Amino acid sequence: MANTTGAPALAASALTKTYRGGRGKPSVAALGGLSFEAAEGTVFGLLGPNGAGKSTTVKILSTLSRADSGRAFVAGIDVAARPDQVRHRIGFVAQKQVSDPMDTGRENLVLAGRLQGMAGADAKARARELLQRFSLDEAGDRLVKTYSGGMARKLDVAIGLMHRPAVLFLDEPTTGLDPEARADMWAEIERMSAEERMTVLLTTHYLEEADRLASRLAIVDHGRVVASGTPEELKNELRGDAVVVELSHEADAPAALASIGRLDVLREVAASGTVLRARADVGASALPLALALLEEAGIRVASATVARPSLDDVYLSHTGRTFARAQGEEL
Repeated sequence: MANTTGAPALAASALTKTYRGGRGKPSVAALGGLSFEAAEGTVFGLLGPNGAGKSTTVKILSTLSRADSGRAFVAGIDVAARPDQVRHRIGFVAQKQVSDPMDTGRENLVLAGRLQGMAGADAKARARELLQRFSLDEAGDRLVKTYSGGMARKLDVAIGLMHRPAVLFLDEPTTGLDPEARADMWAEIERMSAEERMTVLLTTHYLEEADRLASRLAIVDHGRVVASGTPEELKNELRGDAVVVELSHEADAPAALASIGRLDVLREVAASGTVLRARADVGASALPLALALLEEAGIRVASATVARPSLDDVYLSHTGRTFARAQGEEL
C-alpha cells in the first residue's frame, strides 16, 4: 500500500531510550536524540557498530518498544498513537530466525498471511509466488529445520513480504551468512526495491552492504546520527585520498606517527593498532614521502595503499575511531 499522506515513509525525531539496569547494573542509554527521515520507495540504511542503537530504533518504529521521548512516524502514521495501524503497514525481519523450524516453508508463509488477515486462498497463492521468487519452490514442502542458513534467511524475508507491506524493516539481514548467500540476499533486496517501490529500512554493520544497497544512509554512533546522506555524498565530503600504511609491528606505531606527522602534505594522521591512516590531496605523491620517512626511521612497513574515501573514512572522520575499532569496543 502506498503512502498517500505526502509525508516521509519513515521519520524519527529526537528519539531517546534508556534501558534500566537490574540487580545493581547501571542503566544503558541506547538512543540519545536520534533523528532521520526516509523517502518512500527507497532503501534507507542505518549503519553503525553493534550497540550503536540501530536495533532499538527499529523496535520503536515497528511498535515493539516505546521511546522515552521523541516521535516516530511510519507511512505518515504516529507510531505511539496508532500502533495497530502501523503493524498492518509494515513487514519486520528480525536478526534471529522467525520461521518455525518444525513447519514447512509453505506452512510458515501461509500462517504469516493468515495472521495478517489474508483469506486462505490468497495466502496460499501469495506463498506460492514468494517461494518461486526466492528460489525456494523446490524446498517449499520441506521442514525449515532442513534449510541452509541462506535459505532460512530468504524465507524470513518472504514472511515479512506476505501481506505486501508499505515498509519493510530488515534488521541485520545478512549477519551470519556466507559470502554467496549474502550476495544472493543483496541481489534480492535490490530487485525488491527497484520493482516494487517498497520502502526498506536496512540496519547493518557491514560497510560494503550499506555502500551498495542504501540510496541514503545515516551513520549511527552511541544512539545519535552523526552523519547522513547518500554514500557518495558522504564520501565526497572528505577531500582528497586516503593513505593507509600497515606496520609490521604495533610497537612502532608511536614513532611512525611522529615521523609522518611532520609531512605537510598529510593531514588527519591517526594510528589504530598497526595501521596508520591519513588524508592527502594527492595520495600518489604523498605516499612515497611517507614511506621514505618511515624507512629513514628504521620502521618496517607490511603494506601501503592509496584509495578514494570509503565509508570507514567517513566514520573515522565523524567519530574519531575506525569502524573496526568501534565494533570491537562493543563486543
